[in-house]
Parts: sequence; structure tokens; C-alpha cells
Amino acid sequence: MDTNQFVKNAIDIASTYGGKIILAIVVLIVGSLVIKLLNKAALKAFDKSKLDETVKVVAKKAIRILLYIILIICVIQILGVDMSSVIAVLASCGLAVGLALQGALGNLAGGLMILIFKPFKLGDYIESTGAEGVVRDISIFYTTVVTLDNKKIFVPNGDLMNANITNFTAADQRRIDLDFKITNDIDAEAVKDVLLRAATETEGVLQDPAPFARLTAVDDDTYIFTVRAWCDTPRYWNVYFDLIENCSKDLRDNGIDDPEERIAVRLVREDED
Repeated sequence: MDTNQFVKNAIDIASTYGGKIILAIVVLIVGSLVIKLLNKAALKAFDKSKLDETVKVVAKKAIRILLYIILIICVIQILGVDMSSVIAVLASCGLAVGLALQGALGNLAGGLMILIFKPFKLGDYIESTGAEGVVRDISIFYTTVVTLDNKKIFVPNGDLMNANITNFTAADQRRIDLDFKITNDIDAEAVKDVLLRAATETEGVLQDPAPFARLTAVDDDTYIFTVRAWCDTPRYWNVYFDLIENCSKDLRDNGIDDPEERIAVRLVREDED
């Protein structure tokens, strides 16, 4: 092909498709700007709404993806591409990709199930599939959990929906359960009174339901006392540690020891002899 023929063909192509290409580029740029504006408007609307935070997060991402899909379809139509051919190609590619990404599709389905059934929401403390922490983000495919030592765990949604999920913060109140081993040569009623008083006086422990302290098991020469106390869920860990400290301190102040401490003292004395 000589130069003149090449130039002629280039001019023909430019005259035929040049306007469409320019228009497609303009639509793509303007459409992207419009999508950004619509996203901002949607964000404001969602922030003012009373929808669940999980629904807001997923809806925002879904709207963004849908708008870009519409924009791409508009650009393809402007370029004059036959949509039936495009749909056929997309269907073929979709089948191949679907077979290759069965796990990803399972995660997508899991994300939709989380959105519908809401086993947890943003900010909840959960445990599932070996991951435990605060839910920071719920995307289409993964849920992000942040552990107490600030590690991020990305849990596939498909795994979450196929496993047991423990939601520690679903209720407004939680119960603290503690066990104390006491030698059986101590008056059980006295131990119970000490533990109950310590639980009642611990800051954050609710009086309704009332704290509980009882002898719950006997193991050889050991009594096992159980203390149960309710607190508001956001204060759980502070009350948990305060309760341990207060119960241990009151037992010690009243001359009540546990069998392990007594064995340790005896060992030391035998070594000294």
C-alpha cells in the first residue's frame, strides 16, 4: 500500500469514526464528572437517612458500579458497536469467568446474604472462622475485621455465611463469668459473701440482673466458686478486669487463699529445709 492510499484510508476512517470517537471521549469525561456529583449527592442522602450502616456501605458501592456500567454502555453505543454482539461476548466471558471464579461468586452471594440477614453490622465485635475483632468494613467480597492489637483480617463473605458467627456486641448487656478455686477448709458461706460483696461494689456492675456468687463445684480438696455479673456491653472489658481485681483483693484481705498458692508456699518451705 502506497503512502497516498494510506492517507486516503486514514482520512476515510477519521471522517467516518472521528466524530464518534471524539463524542465518546467527551461523554466519558462528562459522564465521569456526573457520576462523581451523583455519588456525592447519594452520600449526603445516605448520611441523612436512618438506614443501617452496613446497608449504606454496600448501597454506595453498588450505585457507583451501576453508574459506571451505564456510562460504558453509552460509550459503546456512541461508537456504533452492535450491542447484541457485545452482549454475546459478555455472556461467553461471564460463563468462563464464572467457572474460574466460583469462590469469588460465593463471596458475592455471601455479601448479599450478610446485607439481607444482618448477622452483624459495622462496629460489632465478632468471632468466626478463626478471626475475632471489630467489624470495620463490609465489601461485596470481603469483611474487614480489626483485632484488639490492631491487625486487619480480611474474611471472605462466603466463609462467614457458611460458619457460625458469634456476635459479642449484638445485645446491650453482657454477662461476666469468673471462677475462683478456694481450699475446702474455708467456710463456704463466708467466701460467697465476700465474692458477692466485691461484685456488687465493682463499678459498672449492674444491680438488675443482680450479681451472683455461689459454690458451683467441688474438686478433691478444692471448692470452685462462680461469680456472674452483668454490665453494659461497651464497658465489658473494663468491668471484667475490675471485677477480677476486686474479687481477688477481697479474698486476700479476708485471709482466703487458693490451693495453688498454698502448694507453692509448702514447696518453698520444703526447699528451705
